[in-house]
Amino acid sequence: MVQRLKSAIQRVTFRTFAMWIILIASVLLFTLTAGRVQHETYELTEFQIAPKTIRATKTVEDTIKTERERERVAQEVAPSYQYSEDVSSNRQAVAESIFDHIRSVQQLGKEKKELSVADLTKEVRVKLDSLAETIGPIDLTDHQIEQLLALEEKPLALVSEEVVATLKHVLEAPIRKEQLDEARETARSLIDQNERIPNRLKRTSGDLVAALVAETEVVNVELTENRILKEKEAVEPVRILQGQVIVREGQVIDSETYRQLEIAGLLDRQQSVKPLLGLALYLLLVGLIMYLHFETTQGEREKKKKELAIVYTVLILLTVMMRLLAMIDAEFDVQVAFLFPTALAPLLVKVLTNERLAIMTTIVTAATAGLMLQEGYAAILQMELGVYILFGGLVSLYVLGNDGRRSNILLTSVGVALANMLFISFYLLMTQSNYSWEEIGFYMTAAVVSGLLSGALTIGMLPFFETVFGILSDVKLIELSNPSQPLLRKLLTETPGTYHHSIMVANLAETACEAIGANGLVARVGSYYHDIGKTIRPEYFIENQHSGTNPHDALPPEKSKDIIIAHAVDGTRMLKEHGLPKEVVDIAEQHHGTSFLQFFYHKAKELGQDVTEDDFRYPGPKAQTKEAAVVSIADSTEAAVRSMKEPTPEKIEHLVQSIIRGKLTDGQFDECDLSVRELKIVERAICATLNGIFHSRIEYPDVEEE
Repeated sequence: MVQRLKSAIQRVTFRTFAMWIILIASVLLFTLTAGRVQHETYELTEFQIAPKTIRATKTVEDTIKTERERERVAQEVAPSYQYSEDVSSNRQAVAESIFDHIRSVQQLGKEKKELSVADLTKEVRVKLDSLAETIGPIDLTDHQIEQLLALEEKPLALVSEEVVATLKHVLEAPIRKEQLDEARETARSLIDQNERIPNRLKRTSGDLVAALVAETEVVNVELTENRILKEKEAVEPVRILQGQVIVREGQVIDSETYRQLEIAGLLDRQQSVKPLLGLALYLLLVGLIMYLHFETTQGEREKKKKELAIVYTVLILLTVMMRLLAMIDAEFDVQVAFLFPTALAPLLVKVLTNERLAIMTTIVTAATAGLMLQEGYAAILQMELGVYILFGGLVSLYVLGNDGRRSNILLTSVGVALANMLFISFYLLMTQSNYSWEEIGFYMTAAVVSGLLSGALTIGMLPFFETVFGILSDVKLIELSNPSQPLLRKLLTETPGTYHHSIMVANLAETACEAIGANGLVARVGSYYHDIGKTIRPEYFIENQHSGTNPHDALPPEKSKDIIIAHAVDGTRMLKEHGLPKEVVDIAEQHHGTSFLQFFYHKAKELGQDVTEDDFRYPGPKAQTKEAAVVSIADSTEAAVRSMKEPTPEKIEHLVQSIIRGKLTDGQFDECDLSVRELKIVERAICATLNGIFHSRIEYPDVEEE
């Protein structure tokens, strides 16, 4: 079943694989995270006793209170008045028109003798009543009108002049509605003090002036409304703040409190789907970034599939940890979330894949932690925790560097712990709160635990990832290069010559692989184990012969050939039995490819045996990777140079060129993607390294490598 699944995955394109992985992982992450982005709601009714202290989970505007405040401010805005000069001139004109009408009525009485005084008074009354419709009532009695009608021309003109002058004087001052009575009394007083007006006419003149006094300052409706509008706009909205206590445990939920709970969306019937939509968009963004990263990265299709699956597996595991930590955090007054291993994600991804992907995973983990580890009434993203994880993760990548040994991971976790402590110090100082020594001690301990836990969990989880995903990590390779490994110890104790040869080949192969961009560490470790099969019959290989006798001299060439070829087959079997990674096994199996054993072939020919070249070739397969091809070149050149007498740079260069040319001509590189240009680079790298490490050795006959 597992094998069929692997085969199916290998057949699909990267885009199809990525689509399904991102979809499945996003659904899992959505399920794990959904509960943390939706705030808690309550089943409550008015006048119920609050079962617990309830805080607002978000900042919302209380529109009703805001509107009340705006109405209050509007009522306090004083009206805007505007002085009108036209009022004074208009009222003076009205006064003059009244006296003109009296003159015309006097003239009418002279012309029509039959009209009585009452008739003439009635004519004046009609005029006053018509004016009352526009300027207000002019309450003159019939007696007062008769007084005016009885005046001669000059006295009437005098009264008219003084009335108009007094009116003009009074109306020059700003007069508002509430000041009208005072202004009218002032007008009457001025008439009473006017010596030009006869005493018998002062009351009549005073009443007429008072009736004509009007407001000179009126409310500017437009300006007032604009001021009210500006004052309303200046009112800050009344808000229920995030984290604000709406009701405390044991209090009665009155109508106002219930209304605030409703506004804050804390009632059961108000659960919103908007946070879930936001979460879906966040996971979509993460998936898009992941896809674009791999789509724009050069590399093998299967390798990219594996790396994508690793990243999402790490994210899911860490999200589960966040969910558990969030459940615990709610039970404490301090932020237990600071215990989260800040560097776990980047360390795992860096060791299993590469640094660029580790940086991206660190950023995504920090953002996810901001969502998952937020407090119930905190911000949408718990920024301090997100930045805490971001800094811890980045520090781990720089401290770890390219050395993925388990011991260095532990040292890195110490560096992360120090970085965490620095951030915690910054956090405690910036919050400007008073922390007890117990709280400070907890946060500092959490910082150290977070760092050390990052390293410990990384080391603990690596075997799981290496097994499930078939990853040959740098950590694993470095472990395999340790001389205390059983097979290397066997190689050292039983075949010291072969061990030394393997070390030299490893130096050559690693240098050459790094020069062409191949994996130098894989080449080095593969070189350590490539001749492990020689431990079966060590004495048949020249580097392990110290007595001066060669057992092949007493053997037929077919037997010698079988023994020499068997070391590759036996080595492959031994490595598989000990569970070494496929990459190392492949190098041991492929480092000779289908090379031709010329020495024993010619020896068989000299003995008259009917043999073919195919009878004296290694079974293969040929090198499938650049690393295997480079190891085969390093193996042959190291053995050949070691057998030279008085090697010089020129001799070494000629020999290396000859070996590479021979392998190329023999088709040993046909099944790997090693270009001619890269072969030239490998040649220069191996020559440079050999010139520094070669040493004399008894010259070996010009035969194919062992």
